[in-house]
Amino acid sequence: MAHPYINRQFYDSIVHFDESKEAQDYYYMVMNTETVRGNKIDTLRTQILRVYAMLFCDDLGLSAGAVAGPDEVEATADRLYIGMIGFDPNHWYRMRYHFPVIDEDNYDRFAALVIADLNAGPLRDAVVDGGQMLLLGENDPLHMTKEQRRHQKVSVISTNLK
Repeated sequence: MAHPYINRQFYDSIVHFDESKEAQDYYYMVMNTETVRGNKIDTLRTQILRVYAMLFCDDLGLSAGAVAGPDEVEATADRLYIGMIGFDPNHWYRMRYHFPVIDEDNYDRFAALVIADLNAGPLRDAVVDGGQMLLLGENDPLHMTKEQRRHQKVSVISTNLK
């Protein structure tokens, strides 16, 4: 998602959201920024949730151009892995960024974190420098055995950064 506000400062504001009032203010300023898409005025929040739905919610039955809501973000959050599949908190995206609960209060922040990380965060750097990718695993990895997780079908999420 190309937008001047989807940058490292935005990524940092999400990561430090709970620690800083300034980070919260910046996050809300960016998310509420109006943008024009076609002839329609939208907010950056809506565009981020639309991109998140397109990238991660394909198998949830959303229509084309739909916006991801709390249920869709929560349903996909545990399916995102960085580089390899497993329970290692360094590789499980949601654990790595300390989102123990995804609900009405923070689903858009989690979606924004993923999109900002792909565009301007350490995940982008890992893709460009180290070839580490964001992987989308199958449904319900929490109830898979170690062997099932190791052999599950995954999709590589690419933003063509190289």
